[in-house]
Amino acid sequence: MNPKELLYAESHEWVKIDGDQATMGITDFAQSELGDLTFVELPQVGDQAVAGEEIGSVESVKAASEIYAPVNGQVVAVNTELEDAPELINKEPYGAGWMIKIKITDAPQNLLNADGYAALYPEKA
Repeated sequence: MNPKELLYAESHEWVKIDGDQATMGITDFAQSELGDLTFVELPQVGDQAVAGEEIGSVESVKAASEIYAPVNGQVVAVNTELEDAPELINKEPYGAGWMIKIKITDAPQNLLNADGYAALYPEKA
């Protein structure tokens, strides 16, 4: 079940907007499709995020996948715990498995609410 208070990108990232800051990660659907995560590559604090462009990647026992920025802005924090414990994303994709915090510079575009995201994959909703 996708938390209703979050917004979602079609590329399987979630975002929680709080003022001018967005916290993001990958959805439960994405982590379940990837399987057990073994490695996470995140940007550096200070890097620019461009909505729809690659900002990092995850690797699992099954596959590797890019992570795309859901908003435009500047990276202000990364979850360094994921370096040693990428499985946090599998266990708590919407909690301790958050990935990046971005200071938003433009209003978010093309994000879906929980129902809109679930409608893309009705078999997984």
